Amino acid sequence: MIYLSILMASFLLTYLIRIYALKKSLLASVNERSSHITPTPHGGGIAIALTWFLGLVYLFTCKEIEPSLFYALMCGSVLSFVSYFDDLYELSPKLRLLVQAGVSIAGLYALGGLERIDFGFWMIENPFITNALAFLGIMWFINLYNFLDGIDGYAGSEAIFLAIAGWLLFGGGHFFVLAASVAGFLVWNWHKAKIFMGDVGSTLLGYTVAIFSIYYQNSGFSIFIWIILFGLFWFDATLTLLRRYRSHEKLSQAHRKHVYQRLVQSGVSHDRVVFLALGVNLVLVILGYSAFVQPSNTMGYFMVTILALYGVMKMVDQRKKFE
Repeated sequence: MIYLSILMASFLLTYLIRIYALKKSLLASVNERSSHITPTPHGGGIAIALTWFLGLVYLFTCKEIEPSLFYALMCGSVLSFVSYFDDLYELSPKLRLLVQAGVSIAGLYALGGLERIDFGFWMIENPFITNALAFLGIMWFINLYNFLDGIDGYAGSEAIFLAIAGWLLFGGGHFFVLAASVAGFLVWNWHKAKIFMGDVGSTLLGYTVAIFSIYYQNSGFSIFIWIILFGLFWFDATLTLLRRYRSHEKLSQAHRKHVYQRLVQSGVSHDRVVFLALGVNLVLVILGYSAFVQPSNTMGYFMVTILALYGVMKMVDQRKKFE
């Protein structure tokens, strides 16, 4: 019942936020990065954040979530709060990065740090190295999720996929809370979107995935399981960044060169891109499950993931060149 209540609350909150945004003309403008042609209300991620954190508090009071995971996830509330003001007033990049860094450190501290990283052939247990890598990983997940929130339904459907995959592999009511919080918003964000998520939602989702990755690594499950599941997003964001760097582009400049953006430019509708992405995610969840049940072969499944995603990228290149 609680999950249905969260879904309905998210749905209604998104509707109210949309009405308020329209009245106050809080619209996402069309720019070089946009895949839309008309200004649209944004900030719908507030509904995700509020219902997500309320759901977490409920689970905590019922003792259905580990305290370390609860406190680490709740650190994301600061990130959402500041990101909402960034949606409204466009805060300076330095301030955004400072807040993201502070939240990342707080989340890591709540989890007790990252204990180890197992590459199969090499185990890193030095706390300075593992926590430095964990910090950089959280920062990258926060920002790349924001980069990949560019078409209707894409970021929301990815979050629901990850929540369902997480529940299938690890169990836990927090995954249902996440899925319900995002699903209520997604009704309004499906093509054609009536409201956008905004940084308040996308940065929170990226942070949440990073915390899950570290928490379950500390619980005895390879961090690469989550990296496989999240492969569609981080691979696109990372490879696009590297390709732009090699092309000597100004990396801070807005662009539309991610795989999903180029598919839209080639004539594929937003909802069809999302369904294609979910098809790729079905392959990733099979690989993630395989790594879960055969931990000794995790790095092999990770390499298969890289090859599969590279193949997808090359197919998109044939349809719409990276230029």
